[in-house]
Amino acid sequence: MTGRKATFPALLLAASLAASPLLAAEPQYATMEDLGEALFFDTNLSKNGTQACATCHSPDNGFTDPRETDAGRAVSLGDDGASLGDRNAPTASYAVFSPPFHRREDGRYVGGQFLDGREKDLAGQAGGPPLNPIEMGMPHKAAVVERLKANPAYAEAFARLFGKDVFDTDEAAYGAMAAAIAAFEGTDTFAPFDSKYDRFLRGEVKLTDQEELGRLLFFSQQFTNCNQCHQLRRLPGQKQETFSNYEYHNIGIPANTAVRILNGVAKDHVDRGLLDNPAVDDPAEAGKFKVPTLRNVAVTGPYMHNGVFTKLRTAILFYNKYNSKNPERQVNPETGQPWRQPEVAENISLKELEHGPALEDKRIDALVAFLKTLTDKRYEHLLTDD
Repeated sequence: MTGRKATFPALLLAASLAASPLLAAEPQYATMEDLGEALFFDTNLSKNGTQACATCHSPDNGFTDPRETDAGRAVSLGDDGASLGDRNAPTASYAVFSPPFHRREDGRYVGGQFLDGREKDLAGQAGGPPLNPIEMGMPHKAAVVERLKANPAYAEAFARLFGKDVFDTDEAAYGAMAAAIAAFEGTDTFAPFDSKYDRFLRGEVKLTDQEELGRLLFFSQQFTNCNQCHQLRRLPGQKQETFSNYEYHNIGIPANTAVRILNGVAKDHVDRGLLDNPAVDDPAEAGKFKVPTLRNVAVTGPYMHNGVFTKLRTAILFYNKYNSKNPERQVNPETGQPWRQPEVAENISLKELEHGPALEDKRIDALVAFLKTLTDKRYEHLLTDD
């Protein structure tokens, strides 16, 4: 800079350039993914302004809920500061790979979102929590849309990305919001495939002897039942394995009575899982829940659909009880008491659960070690020794 004052023609030129569309400021949310990211973290989409999608699906905690409640981390606290859910918030990581909810030719239900598949895809899932009275608590779609329209950056982005008439109906605007959140959830932020296991497949690292034993056991057709449900790709070792076949199974999980005491759900209530999906009316589906991904499983406890088990090793021991005659294996190590009876005793997937022999401690510990290698690189600091 020379320090001289700009001439009048120069000022005119500068003003002209500033007004040029070619040099106009970039929109705050240039893409649907950018908009979805903002919405994912926006607490203003909840009634009292205390919750966002990221509250129960924290990017710093494997996209699960890290908050402690009177029920531990088994279920989530609502925007009203009092309500507790009845199911554990599943990880949103790798959720994009769940296929749309459907029934296969063999009669099995597969895919969808939520533990009972009641929404066919990510957009459907994203639209659920804002209107749930015990989650984000908004009274209706119109109330959510009013908050969207009140944000000038949102209003501009919605009109540009979804069309100028997007706010003509609340249904269209709400659907656009859900679609944007789903677009963000479909990015590599949620599915980086950079765990130690992925790096091992790429030849970048070696597994320890214990991890390698766990890997061999996990994919074995003979010595464990893990890959009966937790393998998507046809062959072991294929890239982008999500460690779920997205089927629905009843594995005999007991009710989480500690949660039920706190959340006000009736003592005689039965969570019927898949049968509570409005699209399903076959009693043979009662008690079945979607097979979760095992990606980040070591850092996203507690476990099972109701968070009834605190430790990953306990979850493996629960599976092992189906194949072991050892009296010690019929005891829950977290309570010191026998495993409690299933909440739904019918329709248990015994064919899959009873596949393979009982496992001794060395093999159980090896499976835990292998499952830890499925942790995304950004969460490896959360791993513990237990």
